[in-house]
Amino acid sequence: MNAVLDKALSLAFLTDMLRIRRMEEKAAELYGSGQIRGFLHLYIGEEAVAVGALHALDAGDNIVATYREHGHALVRGVSMNAIMAEMFGKRDGCSRGRGGSMHLFDRATHFFGGNAIVGGGLPLTVGLALADRMQGIRRVNACFFGEGAMAEGAFHESMNLAALWKLPVLFLCENNFYAMGTALARSESQTDLCVKAASYRVPVIKVDGMDVRAVYEAVRQAAQQVRAGEGPFFVELQTYRFRPHSMFDPDLYRDKAEIEEWKKRDPIDGFAALLKQEHLLTDAELQSIDAQAWREVEAAIAFAEASPWEPVEALTQDVYSPEVRP
Repeated sequence: MNAVLDKALSLAFLTDMLRIRRMEEKAAELYGSGQIRGFLHLYIGEEAVAVGALHALDAGDNIVATYREHGHALVRGVSMNAIMAEMFGKRDGCSRGRGGSMHLFDRATHFFGGNAIVGGGLPLTVGLALADRMQGIRRVNACFFGEGAMAEGAFHESMNLAALWKLPVLFLCENNFYAMGTALARSESQTDLCVKAASYRVPVIKVDGMDVRAVYEAVRQAAQQVRAGEGPFFVELQTYRFRPHSMFDPDLYRDKAEIEEWKKRDPIDGFAALLKQEHLLTDAELQSIDAQAWREVEAAIAFAEASPWEPVEALTQDVYSPEVRP
């Protein structure tokens, strides 16, 4: 890759991480004012994972995410307008306001959720991969999930079937060490997640999830193997959420000093500093990128506020099937 492409790709990484960060910061504020309701799980601190991984995949690959999926949807190509309107519960949201924060969906970008069930996306991804195999379609089916999902039976069933049938599944574990609120060592006897995955005879790799370039390179290589028909691959991405599990979480299970230590490894600040050292970014460029991210956020809020609510008459649409008469 030449220097020009290096700069273009690096700035794309930085831009997308800032877009996620600014959207999430504003979402927290809007939740506090009551404009966003229900559950809200923020991705602040973990931006390098979604950005590095999704830039490494092809536009036609299938993506399944967790309920902490705003960043994945945004980088995948779902418009911030549609995401914000969905969080507002409005008709112009990507799920017509019916899914909310945890159920973003966009078939056009092959983004299949958003899933409120811990580990629920794993068997769905295996199903997508099996469908591709049966139809002779060669692509990657990538599934994001947290380390807490690895305690679920669905993880083991999914890993087993994907390995047994050599299905094109890319397992992307976002290990932020606390699941919903319990430290990994307090819930799992084997804390090396790669050891667990390797027990299914699946190739594995452990990556620094705070380093967007490391994430990109690891996922790119793993995806190449999956796409080549070599079966599933497991990537552990070690990251850290700076905010509580959800907006309802008092976050009493983590030491404040630990959080501050992780913040020193902020994926955005660290990457911006690195780009400046490499003469790929100037202060003026950084300010411009950040200002554009804020403008996009403000435009998305205006779009969501202007979007209508679904009419009462449409509430049963896609919920109940109409009576079928002969």
